[in-house]
Amino acid sequence: MTGPVGAGGTSGADREDGGQGDEATRGAEPTRVADPGDARQSELTRVSVPALFPDSSPAPDPWQALRQHTPARIALGRSGAGLPTAEVLRFAGAHAQARDAVHEALDVAALDHALRAAGWSTVTARSRATTRADFLRRPDLGRRLDEASASRLADLDAGRPRLQPAPLLLVVVVADGLSARAAQSHAGPTLQHLRTALNGSGDSRLRWGPVVIATQARVALADEIGALLGAALVLMLLGERPGLSAPDSLGAYLTFGPHIGRSDAERNCVSNIRPDGLAPPLAAARLAWLVRESLRRRLSGVALKDDSALALTGDSAGAKPLGPGLIDPP
Repeated sequence: MTGPVGAGGTSGADREDGGQGDEATRGAEPTRVADPGDARQSELTRVSVPALFPDSSPAPDPWQALRQHTPARIALGRSGAGLPTAEVLRFAGAHAQARDAVHEALDVAALDHALRAAGWSTVTARSRATTRADFLRRPDLGRRLDEASASRLADLDAGRPRLQPAPLLLVVVVADGLSARAAQSHAGPTLQHLRTALNGSGDSRLRWGPVVIATQARVALADEIGALLGAALVLMLLGERPGLSAPDSLGAYLTFGPHIGRSDAERNCVSNIRPDGLAPPLAAARLAWLVRESLRRRLSGVALKDDSALALTGDSAGAKPLGPGLIDPP
């Protein structure tokens, strides 16, 4: 018998049906109303990512192919308004190499040993710049010999036997300049090729003087050295100011009738001597031509045009022999 249903109560049947109804409703999936955008979203998911975001990398730079032909800094590219990080780092590395080359000291003992082993007689000298800092701050000090070196070279000339007729004397100076690395690495090979070129020509009467190894030296130091040794011609092989792609470039400066006070206009220069620049054999061939022509014309500098390329290509009409005789060995 069921009890009366009050205003707020339910019968047991009502409670049982209601409980079963709640359970059924709780387990059923809710009804979903179709969204018209679903078809469009499904269509988008089938589109590939590259189609939405095409390749935005830059087109190949035609300048890149030219980089294999030169160490110069071309086709560096850019990152925004600046250079790519890799190029910035390469620049910093090259700058550090250049600074190191300027401050690096010439290994005089090693160079002297190498030159003597190759058959050269040598003597050492130094400028009035006592330190590297003085050399860099006072270029004038690098153009004059210190007293001890000047005295030693004067005594060397005084003790040299006098031959009649006196042969023309070629004095070579190997100096650190602004890149000791260049002199250390390339002076020896350049001298060897030069000796071969001159000794094999048989067209001048020339005697080799000693090779002077000079430190803290500027180009004009060769003028005083050549004058003290009585040279007709002086050749300075000197490390050039390092560049960002060439910390080991050697320069050759040829002066006829050296004496203190010669100007740069009275010299001939062959620069960038290094394996990746003007190779030592080619530099030596050019220098040999300049030596012969300088002695024949008795001048050097702007008055002596470098036509060595004509001789190298077989057109030697402008080259006239000085006379019979061979070059005496050093």
